[in-house]
Amino acid sequence: MTEPGRAEPEPEPEFVSEAGELVRPYVITRGRDLPDEGEFALITLVTTATDEQQRPQRLSPEEQQILEMCSSGYLSVAEIAAHSQLPLGVVKVLLSSLAEGGYLVTRAPVPSARPTTKALLKEVLDGLKALPV
Repeated sequence: MTEPGRAEPEPEPEFVSEAGELVRPYVITRGRDLPDEGEFALITLVTTATDEQQRPQRLSPEEQQILEMCSSGYLSVAEIAAHSQLPLGVVKVLLSSLAEGGYLVTRAPVPSARPTTKALLKEVLDGLKALPV
């Protein structure tokens, strides 16, 4: 009871999460480790290797979602992480698992070209100047 003249305190509102239930990353990855550092760079392109009729049903919902996304063409690892709203590390583990199972085809990023030296540029310029006009 409250004293006369004092209002009753309002009950505190219940906290409702907009994110829904939280699933820990190690549950989604089934405790698997990250793949090697160079295996799935952010710009590695990924697509499915099989038809949807051959897709097994024993895959997790997250793996099914990734295969669904990649079935229409190549997506980068970064795009897959963004569209699936999963942490990048989790996506890399799932991609590694799917690639090992033969469900994905990956295209590694093109390595950077060697830097050009000043001497090589001078030789090219001298060669261009020597051409007949």
